[in-house]
Amino acid sequence: MEEKETVIDIIKFVGGKENIKKAWHCMTRLRFDLYDDSLIEANEIKQLKGVIGEQLQSDQYQIIMGTNVQKYYSILAEELELENEEDDTVYTSQKKKGLFSRLLDVVSGVFGPIVPAIAGAGMVKGIIAGLIALKVLSLETETVKILDLIASSVFYFLPFFIAVSASKIFKTNMYLSIAIAAGFMYPTLNDAAKLGEISNFYFIGLPVPVINYAGNVIPIILSIWALSYIQRNVDKYMPNVLKTVFTPTFTLLIGLPFALIVTGPLGSYVGKGLAFMVDSLFDISNILAGVVMGGLRPLEIVFGVHHAMTPIALQNFADKGYDMLMPMMFMTNMAIAGATFAMFFKTTSKSERSIIVSATISALLGITEPALFGVLIKNRKAFIGCMIGSALAATFFAVMGVKIYGYILSSIVSLVAYVGPYFSYALIGIAIAIVTSFLVTYFTVKSKTKNTLDTVTLKDIG
Repeated sequence: MEEKETVIDIIKFVGGKENIKKAWHCMTRLRFDLYDDSLIEANEIKQLKGVIGEQLQSDQYQIIMGTNVQKYYSILAEELELENEEDDTVYTSQKKKGLFSRLLDVVSGVFGPIVPAIAGAGMVKGIIAGLIALKVLSLETETVKILDLIASSVFYFLPFFIAVSASKIFKTNMYLSIAIAAGFMYPTLNDAAKLGEISNFYFIGLPVPVINYAGNVIPIILSIWALSYIQRNVDKYMPNVLKTVFTPTFTLLIGLPFALIVTGPLGSYVGKGLAFMVDSLFDISNILAGVVMGGLRPLEIVFGVHHAMTPIALQNFADKGYDMLMPMMFMTNMAIAGATFAMFFKTTSKSERSIIVSATISALLGITEPALFGVLIKNRKAFIGCMIGSALAATFFAVMGVKIYGYILSSIVSLVAYVGPYFSYALIGIAIAIVTSFLVTYFTVKSKTKNTLDTVTLKDIG
């Protein structure tokens, strides 16, 4: 099987099993935390069948596999004998990573596995909005209520999804983590928050802030991180004969109040603070917000830090019921598709053209790594073309105040979510993104008759 051969070679070229401290994946990339990065044989990895690109970013080695990444990861897990997802896929760290590197690991590790659930639910939410706007369905029908249940339940109970994913990142018990999420979502707390009649409960004299945690992200991540330390320390000092019963008992008795009193409120303030920083860009100037958020998005994807925007978008949905970042992300993907397709006319190689067509379609459908790593980063002017198209289209969206009301994959298929007051703006934005990036790339990149386009490194682009 070709995939298995590729995975075996990947393990070999990253320095072997003994050099792999941690391995996981997001929607398109295999991600590695390695003991010794100098053992990576990057040139050999680039030549492997199925590999679109690779990079070492913030002490995290990323191999871009595209939409088939889950298949490769399943084989990788077998080869590394990761039979149980709760087993240590990692050996004890022997080197300290920087704060940014660790945050990147956490964000990509937490959100990567749950993106299918939130993207699927977001698409359903978009379809509902489109059908209601087209008057195909009425808001009052039971069919819409059930569809809304399908779409909204994932976002309402998002702390549970985050808890499961975070428990694997922080190496703590999954079910105790779910118990922390259950505490956040317990009706006594959430109902009180909705009523807004009281600001605090009290636990042994300590104030428990009344906060609605439905749909929140950062509070549960911080709380599971704290839980991992609490559980380890409780287990460390608990006599062996009592561990089975009393380790989880004391972990919950300490961990859940700590989450409700400390990490939950802290995470809520952090989330609101991040959202406020983005809102401040819009307050200063919608044009500035569009240029910054749209123009830098391609670079964020290349360096694998684009997941950092996910908590902010989800916080916006939780606080406001809408978000203005995701429409800009949509424009970036359309700009990437436009610039990539322009490269079709810059080469006579059939194999290059085949790759370009495939990458363009993939970008239109929301998966941009094949286009970025397979085509655009090989030519600086083409990459700049996609950045310009993304910035202009995102600025148009920002000026027009385009919003989206549910997390949805930034794909041309997602256009249905814009049916209604923003539909004409969405069509114009797509045209700006695709046409601008296409024209800038087409008129600035020289035609090539060779089989290989000019190449530059990530360092050159960054």
